[in-house]
Amino acid sequence: MKKVLLAVFTCMIGFTVLAQSPKLPPLFNKDSALRAAIHKDSVKIETRYANIVRWRNLVQTAEYPAIKGFRSTGVFPVKDISEFPDTNMKYKLLYESHQKNPDSLMDKPDENLLSVAHIINMHVAAGVPLKNISVVIVTHGPGNAAILSNAVYHKKYGTNNPNLKLIGDLENMGARFIVCGQSMDFGGLTKSDILPVVHIAFSAQTTFTTYQLKGYVLKTLDNK
Repeated sequence: MKKVLLAVFTCMIGFTVLAQSPKLPPLFNKDSALRAAIHKDSVKIETRYANIVRWRNLVQTAEYPAIKGFRSTGVFPVKDISEFPDTNMKYKLLYESHQKNPDSLMDKPDENLLSVAHIINMHVAAGVPLKNISVVIVTHGPGNAAILSNAVYHKKYGTNNPNLKLIGDLENMGARFIVCGQSMDFGGLTKSDILPVVHIAFSAQTTFTTYQLKGYVLKTLDNK
């Protein structure tokens, strides 16, 4: 009798533990799941291919009114425009660049500087005279990589600085390059480590406030 009661008690405990255990995932049809996954991947691939084709077609129509020689800085013609920039206004543009390209892309022009060139091209293409555009680019932290001298850049990243032409083009159209002195000290950089066209400021933050009070519009660049 004791053995029977013990067996019944053990079974009750087992059912109680099972009832309190996390639910097991339901069984599924492996073939159906596989077909669904393949379909999802095929849709993703088709969408990506269509976007690539569309992009290639658009690139053929791209214009480069100010900064040329970099495909990603092109702008596309737009029809039926009803909102225009004020072509008589002075555009004071202040950019913060605090990031660099991923290590695998350090042999390519800096994405942040390309964004600046792209924005300039968009303003000019929209009718704003280049003489009405004033650009200030402030680098700090990892963003200082783009304005390193070619020798320092090559030693650090194993390739020539790919930003020399872009920086030269931006400077020729009037852009002013400023580097944060605080981040230079922190990164162990000296004046000889950076390009001659770059001006050294006490800090990025004091530069931002100074130029904003002069009427410049601050935009932080993000190359993620």
